[in-house]
This record gives sequence, structure tokens and C-alpha cells, in this order.
Amino acid sequence: MAEIMREQRREGGREGRESSSIPCNLCGGTDVSTLSNRSRSGKRLRTVICRACGLVWSDPRPHDARRFYEEEYRLAYKHTYQPKPKHILRAGKVALSRLEKIKDLLASPKFILDVGTGGGEFAYLLRSLGHQVQGVEPNRGYAEYSRREYGLAVQIGFVQDAMFPAESFDVVTIWHVLEHTEDPGAVLALLRSWLKPSGRLVVEVPNVEATCQAPKNTFHEAHLYNFNVVTLRRLAKKQGLHEIRHVISRDGGNITMVFGREESPLASDVAIDVPGNYEWIARIVRGHSAWRHHLTATPYVRVWQRLCRSLEERRETAAASSGKELLDDLYGRELQTCFSIQSDKGLA
Repeated sequence: MAEIMREQRREGGREGRESSSIPCNLCGGTDVSTLSNRSRSGKRLRTVICRACGLVWSDPRPHDARRFYEEEYRLAYKHTYQPKPKHILRAGKVALSRLEKIKDLLASPKFILDVGTGGGEFAYLLRSLGHQVQGVEPNRGYAEYSRREYGLAVQIGFVQDAMFPAESFDVVTIWHVLEHTEDPGAVLALLRSWLKPSGRLVVEVPNVEATCQAPKNTFHEAHLYNFNVVTLRRLAKKQGLHEIRHVISRDGGNITMVFGREESPLASDVAIDVPGNYEWIARIVRGHSAWRHHLTATPYVRVWQRLCRSLEERRETAAASSGKELLDDLYGRELQTCFSIQSDKGLA
């Protein structure tokens, strides 16, 4: 045990200058420092941080991204190729919380693109509110389920390969997808091209500054990139997007940022340097130790919450015969509220 702890300290505390085989997606630099050499699964995963701007990524890549997300991701993390009732219920509750974050963007009927539609719960909620929704999802099982169960218009494939007319959407949402992509800058540029001039892009990603999780769970194979507010904002600005607002979740685990379109992206040769961001992130990540984590209430509250959620899910899914029935029941009260408030605006 002592030897394992010494190895973890060596791996988590390396501060010397190193080189990355993958240039920084934000500033193009290769001067990095290693933050960790282990994933939350316990397998080897080198996670590096750019010393110039603070962007964090996996180097080398832990998998073939396309094959992983098409075939393995849902099986690895959900143990199923199509959503089970408990997954639908959880995703439905998450969809309601996401709606709450962007209600001000949806006061009138919109053309919306949801990137990474998953089982279709959020897209179905938006459509139920009267919006026209398109989706993109790489996992065939989940995408086909959302088409069949909810009648959603979902393109099966990666967002990089999707075909949409330029400037065709009022709102584009990408919830917990950007961190999975091999070139997040290029993805943001593509999403910008699909936005109408007055459109809004909503991006939610995990926060690399988070300390709500156990330290050993900070990095894992599915997340190729890790952002804080500064690096997400700068990467978006480089692609021609300006921040309108952002919010960090109560537990510090997620960043939700709303962007508008700039007239044009920054010139490719513009230097991106973020003084102090590397030091700030590295200090937080390296200072997040297991003993400090267990001195907080967070891990114990989470155990209790998981137990309560499991009991709730059994009760709430017991009578549902389909995903649609489950979501219709869950969304019913929310839809009634929205319709009563917004009937004068043409959504009812």
C-alpha cells in the first residue's frame, strides 16, 4: 500500500517540463506538464496540461474515438446498447434541469439542434414544448431508439460528419459532448457555422477544477479534453464565438456556457496565452487529495443520494410500459406550466 501511495504521488505531482505528441488544441503548444498517469478505471492514462494556456487533454489518445463512441461507450458506461427505464428516468430529470438553464432562449418557437442526443430525452422535451428539433448521435442503438420511441429526427453519426445548411438554427445545444471530441476547436467552428447570426450555442462540459469527485475519478478514458471557464471561453472565442453568460453547477462539477456569434473567427496566427491559468489548474488538481476529499461531507452525501435515487427509480419506473410513457408522465407537470405561461406566445 505504501508503495502504491508513493507511485501515485510521483504520478500526480510531476511538475517538470515535458513534451506532448498532440499539440494544444487552444494555443498549439507542446510544452506540457503531466497531471496524472492513471484513469478512474485504474488503467494507464497520461493526462497533460499546457503550460502556456492551461488546457488539459489525454496524450496519447486512449482509444480509437470513432470506434469507441459508435460501439463501446454506451456498453462501457451504461452496460446496454439501448436505454433502460432507469436511464430514461435519470436522463429525463437531467433534461428538465437543462431546460431550466436555457428557458430564456426558448420563449418562442425555435429551430434547435441537439448534438449528442443520446436516448432522445432532451430533444423530446424540446419538441413537446413546440420547437422544431434535429439531433445527432453516434451510437446507433441509442439513436434508433430515440427515432422509434419518440419519432425524433436524428442523424446517426458524428457531429463532424453531419450535414446541415449554414445558419439554419436558432439554438444549438451540446451537453457533455465537447470533451469527448478529438478536435473541440473544429467542432465549435462547425457549430458556429450552423447558427443563425442571432443564434445561441449552449455548451456544457465537466469542470477540471471540480473537487466534488474522488481524486482518482478526475480523469478517465472517455474524456479526451478537460476545460475550465477560461480555456472554454478562449477556445470558443478563437472560433468566432463570444460568451454571453456561464454558470457553474452547485457542486462545482459542470460548466454551462452560452455563446453568440462573432462576425469572424480569430486569425489562425493569433497567439493564445493565458498567464496564470496553468498554475491555477495544476494547483487545484494536485491539491485535491483523497484525505481532504474524505474530510468533506461530499462522499457520504453522495452514497446516501445514490441509495435514495435507486429506491425512487424502482418506484417511478414500475408502472411505465415504455420510455415515452415514462417521459410523458415526468414532463407532464412541466409542460402544463409552460403552456399556461406561454400560451399567448404561440407555444400552446
